[in-house]
Amino acid sequence: MTHDYYAHGTPAERWERARQFFDAKDYAAAARVLVGLVEEVPEQTGPRLLLARSYYHSAQLRRAEAELRIIVERDPVEHYARLMLGRTLERQGRHEEAGPHLRLASALAGDFPEA
Repeated sequence: MTHDYYAHGTPAERWERARQFFDAKDYAAAARVLVGLVEEVPEQTGPRLLLARSYYHSAQLRRAEAELRIIVERDPVEHYARLMLGRTLERQGRHEEAGPHLRLASALAGDFPEA
């Protein structure tokens, strides 16, 4: 497949193609589609979050971290991005850095410890 395949179509068609790759667990192909889409619509959280998830599942942890940091910088209460950032940092062995993100994600999701 050529690069043209990943960039072909309207943003909506590429979003659908990326979702299909992701659902089929072809995370690297999903990321290839999503990179261009995120460049085109950088303000949209959905494509960037799916790109971060694609990077995470294909073990491109530094790239996942970079995308997730952009999301939480723009939207500090985006709990799923916080959760993913915490998990991404954990997978890199950066547990101290991960802790605050995981605790905040838990609080934002309403998962409070029993008193």
